[in-house]
Amino acid sequence: MFNPNTRLSLQFLLFLFILVFTTSSCATAAMPPERPAADYESSTTSSDFTQPAESKEGASISNEANQAHIERLVIKNGNLSIIVLDPPKSMDVISRMAEKMGGYVVTANLYKQELEGGLQVPRGTITIRVPAERMNEAMDQIRAESNQDPISENINSQDVTSEYVDLQSRLKNLESAEAELTEIMKSATKTEDVMSVYNQLVQIREQIEVIKGQIQYYEQSAALSSISVELIADKAVQPLKIGSWQPEGVAKRAVQALIDTLKFLTYAIIWILIFILPSLLVISIVFVLPLSLIWRAWKRRRKQKKTSEPAETTKETT
Repeated sequence: MFNPNTRLSLQFLLFLFILVFTTSSCATAAMPPERPAADYESSTTSSDFTQPAESKEGASISNEANQAHIERLVIKNGNLSIIVLDPPKSMDVISRMAEKMGGYVVTANLYKQELEGGLQVPRGTITIRVPAERMNEAMDQIRAESNQDPISENINSQDVTSEYVDLQSRLKNLESAEAELTEIMKSATKTEDVMSVYNQLVQIREQIEVIKGQIQYYEQSAALSSISVELIADKAVQPLKIGSWQPEGVAKRAVQALIDTLKFLTYAIIWILIFILPSLLVISIVFVLPLSLIWRAWKRRRKQKKTSEPAETTKETT
């Protein structure tokens, strides 16, 4: 007969063997599209424990049964680029619309855009989240802010039902393992058994929190659709008008040519002051000045020689 401590140790070892054996049958949880794979793997593979007490076939049947009873989970996002008369005003209208629909503003940026002629006009970007079922209504209201067709528009959808069901299955298995380990720890009497079970519990609970966070991310992303809007001022796309004549092409090319010429002259002056003049000065000191001194000395000696030759000739004649 085994004493209680020996029987408890054998129970614990048997439970660990089952957990390790079933590790190979655990499906890797799908990661949210915005979360890097490296971060996810480091947070979910640090423990030796995965899903216990289910074979591959059982997990597959469970996932299929869950998918048959669960609604499709689809993440929908939209992007719009529109021309408006007053970007700050349109941004405020879109913000209030999102709040009325039960959503919120994620980011909003307003800045100045300088046109070719030097005119500054406002430009903005805003990202909002609205209930998924009202996404089309929100897109229509955003389009209504412009009296022109959108410059660009796209809606993308991602079906994450399979990943969501897999996460729920993994969460259920991990919670079962947590409950079993808790019961074993209550019955443990040896310090090393208690510490070993406690360490495994900590790892299991970390994985549970990670999976709960991923499930929450999917649920929130599917419940609230994201819409990113670029607001371009109407003045930024209006051509230059002189009466009924619109010489926008010639005027723009002339302005651009003037800007290019000024840039070239500026660059040329900078190169002359910083590179060419110092280079010429160094060349003059190192090469030109010595050569000039040598040349002057040679000319002086030649002149002296010519002066001395007539004097000698006169002396000989005398």
